[in-house]
Amino acid sequence: MRRCGDVFEICYNGIQLMSNLNHQSEDQLALRSMRRMNFAARRILIGGLGLGFTLRAVLDLAPTDAEVTVCELIPEIVEWNQGPLAHLAGHVLDDPRTRVLIGDVQAHLAAIDTAYDLILMDTDNGPESLVREANTGLYEDCGLGAVARSLGPKGVVAFWSATTSLRFEHRLSAQPWFWLRDDIPLIPGRVDAMHHIYSCSFSAAALGQREAA
Repeated sequence: MRRCGDVFEICYNGIQLMSNLNHQSEDQLALRSMRRMNFAARRILIGGLGLGFTLRAVLDLAPTDAEVTVCELIPEIVEWNQGPLAHLAGHVLDDPRTRVLIGDVQAHLAAIDTAYDLILMDTDNGPESLVREANTGLYEDCGLGAVARSLGPKGVVAFWSATTSLRFEHRLSAQPWFWLRDDIPLIPGRVDAMHHIYSCSFSAAALGQREAA
């Protein structure tokens, strides 16, 4: 963790993962996904805690009886969100709807036998910019299969990415679901710099698409 005045950022393996300067696309990851679920998602999984902005947006939109599970690999990030970073996203770990699991989200998906209504993945800078090599599996057929098995029949899964990825898009197309990509301006109103959200669902209607004839 690095701090300069009111600016906080987290780096891992020399890669800047996040900063509180701009979390527009993290907010949109939650907002667009919750909207596709008509704000009714109750069993929610978030892969990656970060600075807590995605979790904050989910909690602001989720029902009072929601259960939001956050898988965070790095214990220090959880500790920082309970300490010097807690104010940034409004003390999200104090919300009784939040459950934090310290560990790999891939291992969690492999171990469970129940389905989530909504899964939000923000574990890397995207499939083309991994934090660690072991995360490769999450974006390959085996990892996507585990995600699909952990998603309810009308659920939505969304992957955050700093860049587009044709290889990832081809793998999404090989899964038994519908998908689309939203391109989110880093700064609202500008189109010269984008982040991206890949959203998938077994329900075409959830993504505003039509079933194949």
